[in-house]
Amino acid sequence: MPSPYSLPLHALRLAGKCALPLILWFAAGELARFALLYGATEVAYGEWRQVRLIAVMTLLTLIILSAMTVTTGMLHALRGALWETRARTESGVAQERFFRTLDRVAPAFAVLYLSWGFQTEDARDVYQMDMFHHIDDMMNAAWFGESSTAGRSLTDLDWRVSLGAMAVTFGLKWLFAKALEKRKSGFYGFLAAFSEFAFVFYGLNATVAFGNARAEWMEHRNVVAGGEEALTAAKENVPVWDWITGVFAEYWPLFLDAVAVPLAWLTVAMLVFGAFSDDARALVKGTRLERGVDRLENSHDLTQKSFDQLTGGFKDRWLPLANSLRMVFRSGFPLFGMMCLCYVALSVGGDYALRGVVHLIGGAEDWAWIYRIVPLSFVRDLVVTVLTMALLAATYDLAATRARLRGEAFDDAA
Repeated sequence: MPSPYSLPLHALRLAGKCALPLILWFAAGELARFALLYGATEVAYGEWRQVRLIAVMTLLTLIILSAMTVTTGMLHALRGALWETRARTESGVAQERFFRTLDRVAPAFAVLYLSWGFQTEDARDVYQMDMFHHIDDMMNAAWFGESSTAGRSLTDLDWRVSLGAMAVTFGLKWLFAKALEKRKSGFYGFLAAFSEFAFVFYGLNATVAFGNARAEWMEHRNVVAGGEEALTAAKENVPVWDWITGVFAEYWPLFLDAVAVPLAWLTVAMLVFGAFSDDARALVKGTRLERGVDRLENSHDLTQKSFDQLTGGFKDRWLPLANSLRMVFRSGFPLFGMMCLCYVALSVGGDYALRGVVHLIGGAEDWAWIYRIVPLSFVRDLVVTVLTMALLAATYDLAATRARLRGEAFDDAA
């Protein structure tokens, strides 16, 4: 029975054994990401501005799909070195091909990625590349008192065009989802993920426009005004209100970064390795809450739809994570704690290592670090990403192996 405290050593073993394919996947992903980012900064300027902005949104979607492909590829490259995969192979289970895995993973990956807001970093990179690449145009416009469109390629799309593109991608999303439900042969999972991302990004400007109009209308309603007054009164009269809100604001982001985000990426790894579950029944199986699920499933269709509408965002964000946590907890709390500790150590250690290398090199003008920091950041990201992927695979491997040796199932039906 492998010890959960052997997780760091097992992760290093996997990283060393699969180092070459992991490095190649990461390098290919960075190259593709840079090419797409650069293309997004070039295609946004010229005639037919609105059409060009749709192209920018398409490139942003492709940037995220490339990240999904690289993540899936790196985790898939680790499958052959896992104890659990070897055990499955010996029992006669065939290896799943990469493109089949990617097609299966894509729809659930899209839901997790959007639910946790990971696309914010990709949009920020597009904005920063646009600003840096067109800094001369922006400075000239500021010098002569003119307006500049630099850095606005993600926000200048007209809401009517945005609404039309949103409708088209919604139709594609529905079409590919139906094909996926019927298990038709083809790359429908990947296309469904593309449509999911495109639907969100194309409709972003229209959603913001309608959201602002709705917020302006709502803030004048009596209920909203009364709620704001009650909140202000609570801040003034409840003695520990500031302390509670201050503690929550201080520690909740740390909890997300140290616990929820690693668990989200572990869920992605379980998607690749075939142990993913987003079923509420699996989470509450064997508890009193299972009766509530039974009653909900036996209730009227309207009741079920209303409940799904009310809890949809919460379920998409937390239910897969809760199921992943349930699976890992079968191997004991130490394994999950070790994963979170190692994940945070890699993230923080990578930043401090980069700072240390910059301090050791030293002796350069500040402007020189604009280009000097690029290769150093690449090496830092390479090491941290490779070790993180190995850590996620090792966590799954230890949890699944310990469950198998105890005679327990470690899959969706568990």
